Amino acid sequence: MSNVAIIPARGGSKRIPRKNLKPFDGVPMIARSIRTALDSGLFDQVVVSTDDEEIAELAQAHGAQVPFLRPAELADDFTGTAAVIVHALQRLPHFDYACCVYATAPLLQARFLRQGLELLEQHPDKSFAFSVTDFGFPVQRALTLDGEGAVTALYPEFRNTRSQDLPVAFQDAGQFYWGHSEAWLSGEILYSPASLPVILPRHLVQDIDTAEDWKRAEYLYAALKAGGELQ
Repeated sequence: MSNVAIIPARGGSKRIPRKNLKPFDGVPMIARSIRTALDSGLFDQVVVSTDDEEIAELAQAHGAQVPFLRPAELADDFTGTAAVIVHALQRLPHFDYACCVYATAPLLQARFLRQGLELLEQHPDKSFAFSVTDFGFPVQRALTLDGEGAVTALYPEFRNTRSQDLPVAFQDAGQFYWGHSEAWLSGEILYSPASLPVILPRHLVQDIDTAEDWKRAEYLYAALKAGGELQ
């Protein structure tokens, strides 16, 4: 079986400008994902899909391949991840499996990448395997604010249900997405019964979209590094 890691990394991030290049614990953010993918030994190629020359040069300097630049129409605020993966696969040699690895995933660990591949290999009837984590509190008991700013139950029917009686809900952990190349290319739906979960502990997950997210990721990384859970 042949495997490729594809790391999407556009240059025009808005909420954290140039976040793929911004140093995280002294290393450019994207370099951490490249390094983890390479060190895992799971991939025949590690490819960065970017529209940005500076990102391309840095990615190559850290061992990734950048065989093409992504067109501007696939690097705006509205392009989904799947379209980027399809674009890359259409320009690469055939691989049996393609894994989308996010560029801003400093807590990513090779052991979970390996679990994702093993899940797909063990369940050939499935199309994808990706990282998830459970919500820290039942989503059915979520609160929202009404038009006057007062608290109200988002799901009133569960207002008096004990939290231990509600099913556990999961969220996308935003680290990686394994898939059969054919599943990506044919446009199969990721969030569906055709996908399998790689369940991560909550303390190993931090999506990074805002300055607050970045700061929290730095705190988590420092603690995990001090505790020996990260290199």
